[in-house]
Amino acid sequence: MICNKNITVVFLLLASLILAGCFRYSFTGTSIPEDVNSVYIPFFADQSSSGVGNLSDRLNDALVDRFINQTRLQLANSQATADAVLEGSIVRYTNGPFSVTGEDETSLNEVTISISATFQFNGEEEPEWSKSFSVSATYDINENPIDGETTAAAEALGRAADNMFNDAVSGW
Repeated sequence: MICNKNITVVFLLLASLILAGCFRYSFTGTSIPEDVNSVYIPFFADQSSSGVGNLSDRLNDALVDRFINQTRLQLANSQATADAVLEGSIVRYTNGPFSVTGEDETSLNEVTISISATFQFNGEEEPEWSKSFSVSATYDINENPIDGETTAAAEALGRAADNMFNDAVSGW
């Protein structure tokens, strides 16, 4: 009888420890200052002369997704009505060989995107940060190179959005 109780207690403790490890724990959005309720994210102008369409749209969508869906913040319609502003531009886009095979042929290309951005709270004289982000992703040119470049660009823009989001919220 005592042995069965001990086994039951041990089993319950192990089960609770195993289940506790399965749940995701996140502080995202919990340390936002109380007086910050909205963020304004204007389109990041594409000054890269890349010829690749929709880079600005894709970056803006990724940024809005992170700030609005991962925090309690609302999207402001203008800089004047926002509590915080994230703005910048896409300054460089390159697409070139990443790896070369034994016969001096390229097997992977790398898309690299450089973005200049500033994050500032309204009413503050100095920005929280103003920096450059350079992100990249690779794709196999032997498969579908057009879709590969598009996918690599989207992946790189997602990484840039993650980096900007993390830098913005890490100071809160």
